[in-house]
Amino acid sequence: MHKKNMFASILVVFVSFASMAQGTTGSVPPPPAPPPPPGLPIDGGVVFLFILALSYGIYKTYKMSKKTV
Repeated sequence: MHKKNMFASILVVFVSFASMAQGTTGSVPPPPAPPPPPGLPIDGGVVFLFILALSYGIYKTYKMSKKTV
């Protein structure tokens, strides 16, 4: 009989802890996180960078060919 009472009291304690861990029924979940900021737009800067790289490559090629001659 003593073991039954001890088991019942331990069971009540565990159930009470489990019910307290659930929180209140009327709690409101936190709002969703805001969306991440949009990335930077790719526009005329890429074309300018391509033209600059192309002209630098032509310059270096011309300079190397002139140096070997």
